[in-house]
Amino acid sequence: MKFLDINDKDFDRKFAAILARGEETGKEVEQVVQGIIADIRKRGDEALLEYTHRFDRLDIDAGGLQIKEAEIERAFAKVLEQDIEALKLAVERVARFHEKQKQETWLSTDEEDILLGQMVTPLSRVGIYVPGGKASYPSSVIMNAVPARVAGVGEVVMVVPTPGGEINSHVLVAARLSGVDRIFRIGGAQAVAALAYGTGTIPKVDKITGPGNIYVATAKKLVFGQVGIDMIAGPSEILVINDGSGNPAHIAADLLSQAEHDELASSILITTDRGFGEQVAAEVERQLKELKREAIARKSWDAFGAVIVAGTLDEAIDFSNRIAPEHLELAVTSPFDILPRIKNAGAVFLGHFTPEAAGDYLAGPNHTLPTGGTARFFSPLSVDDFVKKSSIVCFSEAGLNRLGSDIVRIAELEGLEAHGKSVSIRLGKVKNE
Repeated sequence: MKFLDINDKDFDRKFAAILARGEETGKEVEQVVQGIIADIRKRGDEALLEYTHRFDRLDIDAGGLQIKEAEIERAFAKVLEQDIEALKLAVERVARFHEKQKQETWLSTDEEDILLGQMVTPLSRVGIYVPGGKASYPSSVIMNAVPARVAGVGEVVMVVPTPGGEINSHVLVAARLSGVDRIFRIGGAQAVAALAYGTGTIPKVDKITGPGNIYVATAKKLVFGQVGIDMIAGPSEILVINDGSGNPAHIAADLLSQAEHDELASSILITTDRGFGEQVAAEVERQLKELKREAIARKSWDAFGAVIVAGTLDEAIDFSNRIAPEHLELAVTSPFDILPRIKNAGAVFLGHFTPEAAGDYLAGPNHTLPTGGTARFFSPLSVDDFVKKSSIVCFSEAGLNRLGSDIVRIAELEGLEAHGKSVSIRLGKVKNE
């Protein structure tokens, strides 16, 4: 963990290592992923089964790739009723929030001789990737599948790796509650390739969403264009802006909630009160010893954690806008006073009783957020990710007569004669021979 002063002349140099974490994909990783994608395209199920055997230690035939109804029913039988109710609550709240994002097809008749509009159409089939390695994430199922269902997607296909044949029952329950249509026990770059190009068993999709490791992220990057993707997600991160108010133990717990994700996660506190920052750092060390995932959280905190002392809240806000954090907590006395000045953040959590974890699970907004500074230009996963928009244009004869000469003029400016003629021929200004 770094204890830094934002006004030190070498602050940027010291902080650079945190900003650069996870940036290097590595040529070796990309080459491996390119090979896997090419192999899946060429050999389909045959290659997919070989990779599943190699990486997930699972020896099955193509017929065993899809998780059957009986297995889902057994999962429900294993899961405690209160867990099912909690997942149902999450689904309901996430659906309610995303319903507010829906856009309808619209038509404009502002001009009596021209009709313009936009048609909103859901995607036919999407694939959602759910991690199955270091932890199981039923919340990822909900955050990807529910907005797809709200958007009206025709079919939601889920892939999840099952190392050694093991799958978390809560993931299957979440999939059923969220409206997933088909689930396949595959993961890694090979699962992304299978969704992008299709195999004998895995259907080709229109878009792939969901987080994964570096191989999954690289595969999504390489198949983009063949299919749509949500974003290239990097390691998780949290920034807490603090004015010296609140409970240091609460802030420490929030920082560790991200550190326990993986070794590359970054947890940063920027405070105007050095003494408060020191208390938080000490509390982090105390709480680390209580975590089951202490080894992962400690590596993250030691390598990419930081307590930064700022002279003013203005400096803290400017710093936050510069790094565009995935999760931003405004742990200050008056969070709504500074909210209008926040320009770049994946999600903003206001006040001392809004831990980031509330957003991870069932507050309602999506927890699939832009990382690594990409909140400057990316948004959280939403209903918009599962629809496409088409423009609608309808000119009457009078409308074309009214605007046609200007259309022709602009076509001539660009040297596109046929463009202009397609209009002028309708205006009777070109003889149709």
